[in-house]
Amino acid sequence: MTEPESDISGDSEPAARRAGAHPVSRADRTAAALDAEFGRDRPRIVVLCGSARFYDQFEEATYRLTVAGKIVLSIGLRPHVNAEHRAAIELDPAEKAALDALHKRKIDLADEVHVLNVDGYIGESTRSEINYAAAAGKPITYLEST
Repeated sequence: MTEPESDISGDSEPAARRAGAHPVSRADRTAAALDAEFGRDRPRIVVLCGSARFYDQFEEATYRLTVAGKIVLSIGLRPHVNAEHRAAIELDPAEKAALDALHKRKIDLADEVHVLNVDGYIGESTRSEINYAAAAGKPITYLEST
């Protein structure tokens, strides 16, 4: 049995449902569903994938793509960030797995995927995200040619 989804307030009934909107399943929260609801006039959504250690490249790509008029989805935590930016964060395996699954939901929402393969590096999590996006038919681009 699955538990009801909750909004960020912790309420077990999402705000849209309380407001009378039709409930939306997780599978329906895709770029195609957004197109159906809002039309193709909405900006393209791009999700960034890559190692969290490439903080500067994530920031640069977010800036560049946002200025180009795209909605950018990125990583929420940067556990490898050095003291120049803030203290490093250590994640246990369960937390890492949960963040990996959350990032795949961002891929579901995106129209396209942009991989930050700095110096050709693609780690295990990023490779999994690339495979997931490819299986979903998402266009994939790379920072550096592969």
